[in-house]
Amino acid sequence: MKFCLVDRITELTPGESISTIKNVSLAEEYLQDHFPGFSILPGVLMVEAMVQSCAWLSRVTDDFAFSTLLLKQARAAKFNNFLKPGQTLKVTATLKKNEDDVASFQAAGTVEGVSAVSARLILSKRNLQDQRPDMAEIDGRIQSAMREMFEQIRPDYTAV
Repeated sequence: MKFCLVDRITELTPGESISTIKNVSLAEEYLQDHFPGFSILPGVLMVEAMVQSCAWLSRVTDDFAFSTLLLKQARAAKFNNFLKPGQTLKVTATLKKNEDDVASFQAAGTVEGVSAVSARLILSKRNLQDQRPDMAEIDGRIQSAMREMFEQIRPDYTAV
């Protein structure tokens, strides 16, 4: 199952910051077991929502130059509140450092104006062809797919 944990990008300044939302629905299968009678979004998925938000900021900042953005490190993660079905996680992230192969961020999520999660995140940025030159075509397909997905979650965006 693929977890798309960014429903909409609400604000975006390339090279600086991003704001996104994740609406939690009771239809999400993992909520059935987490926890029976008290469904909440698992903490690891709140972190993943922040990672995905940071990845979108990185993609736009680097003009979709990398096919693969992965969490390299999460530091100082704090979980402060539950997120139940019907609620919205609002994620904000600020780009702190952008280097050739890594980007670091400060990210936080709130629910109804109250802190739910925060962390310092470092993402690695790569192309598959860096390790295997025969995978250049796959890099291109992934980058194209990410551009298409971006247009769905931020349809009104115009590059500056």
